[in-house]
This record gives sequence, structure tokens and C-alpha cells, in this order.
Amino acid sequence: MLNLTHHIAIICSNYEKSMDFYVKKLGFSVIRAVERPQQNDMLIMLQQGQTVLELFIRSDAPTRPTDPEALGLRHLAFHVENIDPAVAWLNERGIETEPVREDKINGGRFTFFNDPDGLPLELHE
Repeated sequence: MLNLTHHIAIICSNYEKSMDFYVKKLGFSVIRAVERPQQNDMLIMLQQGQTVLELFIRSDAPTRPTDPEALGLRHLAFHVENIDPAVAWLNERGIETEPVREDKINGGRFTFFNDPDGLPLELHE
């Protein structure tokens, strides 16, 4: 019944910072962008491979009330074949990452980094 994830929606506060991060630094392509005055936001669809992100740009969106341990979506994880060059690639673009750790439950290694609004993102090999 459920085949693939269709898209992942993210609320962002700043158009320029979000485009710099997701498009210029992470390499997503813009599929479409629509200003929605009635909702007081801009909706931007991005894609890289089979991953589709739906960004809602709202300068008046409330900040996350707590750290990632709150109820709801904890983080978004991207699969990479080899974490070491992926971490170097992020760091070369000015994106700080946590130390790489071993995933003793699922196997492989992983690290976390944040988008401009503090959303936790993960690389996992």
C-alpha cells in the first residue's frame, strides 16, 4: 500500500538562508515555487534523486519549543554510501557536523547537522 515517501515538509523562516542551504549547499533542485499570500507563505518543492522536500517559508512561524526529543518528527536522515567524504563535502560548504558515531543498532555510521532554522538532519551510511 505505502510504497515510497512522497515528500517531506519543512517549515523555514528565511527564503535566502533556506535556498542557500538546501539548493546551493546540499544540491537540491527547485521543482516549483509558489507564493501563497492567503497563507502568508511561499511553498517551494525541491528534489534530489528520489528525495522531495516541500519547504514552507514563513517568517512568522513559531520556533521549535524544545530540542529534538519532543514528540513528533525527531529528524530527517539522508543515506550516503560513505560518510567520510559526505561529511567533508558538508564541512567544505560551511556546514558544521557532529563527530561521526557508530550505529550499534542499525549498523553503519552517522552524524548530525542542522539546517538554518535548527532542524536536525542526519547523514547515515
